[in-house]
Amino acid sequence: MEIALANVLKRNQDKVQKVLNILMESPYFYVDDEYDSFLFLRRHRAEFTEFFKQFYNWTLLVDSKCARVYKSEWHNTAITPANRSLFTFSKRDECIAFMILLEFFEQQLEENGMTVEDKHNLRFYFGDLLDYSQKRFAEIFPERGEEYSQDKVRDRILKPIMPELEKYRFLTRIEPPEDQQTAFRDLIYEAMPALYHYNGAALSRTIPELTAHTEENDG
Repeated sequence: MEIALANVLKRNQDKVQKVLNILMESPYFYVDDEYDSFLFLRRHRAEFTEFFKQFYNWTLLVDSKCARVYKSEWHNTAITPANRSLFTFSKRDECIAFMILLEFFEQQLEENGMTVEDKHNLRFYFGDLLDYSQKRFAEIFPERGEEYSQDKVRDRILKPIMPELEKYRFLTRIEPPEDQQTAFRDLIYEAMPALYHYNGAALSRTIPELTAHTEENDG
């Protein structure tokens, strides 16, 4: 079986190996991580795509700022979901908060006239995300206003998930100057290009299922 990437490997072994290693080292490969390697990947996108499909049945996704490989099936079933190093939220409110983040991200893009092709990534204040999230939780659970007050959405839901979103490189916190005291509400976050790979509108359709399941359990 002839693999096109083999021909690229003969001419550029170091570059091919570097790209493959980078793609395996984290869920997302951003253009700013390693500019030359990202350009090499985009130049030989077809060859890398064929390689991952033929050998692993994985899908390579690449846009102007971000690349990732996606596997639809976990083969080593001896490793349980709880022991897999994957981005996931298991609690209902955490899942909903991530969907709300995607809605917020898409709304901010529209308001600022931004797309994935823009040179700079979207930046926002944590306080703006908090306001939007509290409003959406109140709309989703209109009879649980006290449970989803702004303080509780901030401390019980958003604060715990922000480190995970940073760990998996969906968000990057912009550190304030050392001599500047910054309230949590005024912290600035940068939305990383991986968020473009998720459809907030499609994900939000699962919110009724999550809430219905919870109500059944509560009953």
